[in-house]
Amino acid sequence: MVSADGLRYFLQVARRGRLVAAAETLRVDHTTVSRQIGRLERSLGQRLFDRAPTGWTLTEAGHRLLPHAEAVESAVGAASELGSGRTGQLSGTVRIATPDAFGAFLLAPGLAPLRREHPDLDVQIVTWTRNVALGTREFDVAVTLDQPQARHASAHRLTDYTLGLYATRSYLDSWPTVRDAADLRAHTLIWYVDDLLDITPLRILDDLLPGQRAAIQSNSVTGHWQAAAAGLGIALLPYYVGRPDPRLVPVLPDAVVARRTYWLAVPREFARLDRVRIATAFLTDLVARRRADLLGQAPD
Repeated sequence: MVSADGLRYFLQVARRGRLVAAAETLRVDHTTVSRQIGRLERSLGQRLFDRAPTGWTLTEAGHRLLPHAEAVESAVGAASELGSGRTGQLSGTVRIATPDAFGAFLLAPGLAPLRREHPDLDVQIVTWTRNVALGTREFDVAVTLDQPQARHASAHRLTDYTLGLYATRSYLDSWPTVRDAADLRAHTLIWYVDDLLDITPLRILDDLLPGQRAAIQSNSVTGHWQAAAAGLGIALLPYYVGRPDPRLVPVLPDAVVARRTYWLAVPREFARLDRVRIATAFLTDLVARRRADLLGQAPD
């Protein structure tokens, strides 16, 4: 007989691709996961995974089972929220996947309203410098930079945001004057590690500054910000990171500027869950409150 518990183990192995990783997520021993998968395969009379040293991959039967397992997971999650609905407060966990800058500089410091309203709801912020794998369902809500195309996720534009160059006044005073983009060739630029960056909308350095090389590279916006604030060079930062920092001043604000878009994606089977609806409403309100910082506009 197929059990909801067996499907829960199946989903984690399908998402993680490795027995040990699934066991860590489930907080059980990996032998327990293996035993559950074996029992499920015997119940169905079909092999669900191809086992290899590089990981476990779904067989054709596993792919057919996946949407049914996800539907059960969604139903169990919705049922578990019924009790909290009586009080108006949620419990459990909501996982929000975001680009690193959004998660560190907007979401984390902006959580207070959500925490006040739902103190028993645990919030997991998972930041990415690579594309969010929408097909894995490893999140409840995702903020992405690439417009989602996945058929299993609903998505809409969350907000635009603007990036510009920032440096400390002391750095600029110590280096040749920057009058136009060509002058930046004499300066230290700070940006991402190119071969670790697979988010197309962030591959903009060559478009803005053709032929320029980033002498300091980090796979985190926090690294860009800290390096610039330490007076090490000029960083291309979101306005909501650079503008609030009194140590930083804009560089060529009228000449070097880029605008990008954040998208909000939700796996379709999670869309009706209370925790997901609350999280998406919160994110929408958050970007509305920070609109001036996101776009570089004067506050209303």
